[in-house]
Amino acid sequence: MSLNLEQKKAAVAEIGAQVAKAQAIVLAEYRSLPVGEMTALRKKAREAGVYFRVLKNTLVRRAVADTPYKNLAEKMSGPLAYGISADPVAAAKVLHEFAKANEKFVITAGAMPGAMMTPQQVAALASMPSREELLAKLVGTMQAPMVKLVQTLNEVPGKFVRTMAAVHDAKSKQSA
Repeated sequence: MSLNLEQKKAAVAEIGAQVAKAQAIVLAEYRSLPVGEMTALRKKAREAGVYFRVLKNTLVRRAVADTPYKNLAEKMSGPLAYGISADPVAAAKVLHEFAKANEKFVITAGAMPGAMMTPQQVAALASMPSREELLAKLVGTMQAPMVKLVQTLNEVPGKFVRTMAAVHDAKSKQSA
């Protein structure tokens, strides 16, 4: 089913809006992939905050024409699915995990603002921790000195209480 001019303009605008806030775009070929598996991938992508669609390459070329992703247009040929995300790791992680489990789903290229990525670089990006994981590690690292200080300060009265309990137990055994 072909789109009329207004539908094409709307599609380009929608794609352009996603590309404008994107930190990563991943392209994957999906030939002969069963519909059920593609639906499962869409669900995983939606849960991870990834805009995942099968789009006409010509419409995506128009959407990325004046953006830092313009070099990606060279890689747009054949039946492609596009994963676009504001988190640089999310799209790569979701699509790479799916590609490992499905040999018919092949990542062909990727891009970050101003930089093209090979499928191997997309796989390397997918192995990095997500933004949330990095923030959690940072908070844990920042809290560690304070936690150790509180534990150390708490140990002095705790040791005193244990010593007093041991003395009390020793005296009660002597008197009994």
